[in-house]
Amino acid sequence: MNREEGRAGFAIGGDDERDAPPAKPELDLNQFLPYRLNSLADRISQALAQLYEERYQLNIAQWRVLAWLSHCDELTAKKVCTYTNMDKARVSRAIQALEDRGLIHRTPSPRDQRLHDLHLTSAGQALLAELVPEAQAWEAGLVATLTAGEYRDLLNVMRKLERQLERIG
Repeated sequence: MNREEGRAGFAIGGDDERDAPPAKPELDLNQFLPYRLNSLADRISQALAQLYEERYQLNIAQWRVLAWLSHCDELTAKKVCTYTNMDKARVSRAIQALEDRGLIHRTPSPRDQRLHDLHLTSAGQALLAELVPEAQAWEAGLVATLTAGEYRDLLNVMRKLERQLERIG
């Protein structure tokens, strides 16, 4: 070891790496999948929300409740929270607003008196009969840039990531 080197073989003196501040870790968010997916999902959700806000006076939470009710015959607020990843207060406000507008009604659950089953009213069904085709047409316009194979692959990749997320927690 020469006199300019320390124990680990690093040069001792003025302008070496030890005098420089430690490199800060960097994360290029444009190359970070969680950020990109979240950003895209937010942009898509906000653009679609504009459609059902302007035409139907529905917010995102209300739309999600109605969409799940169009998919399930009976639903509880607790299940809506689980399916949509929305918090209980947000779901509760959405349900109350939809009920106030006569789009859904609640009945005590025969399985658990602490819960209420949610049902679409005829007005809710009529609104969805108009809104769902518009939402599907909007989605079709969004994915029109993809080939059928790319669209299928996108959905398959998303399912794989969802399964992996369930495995790793």
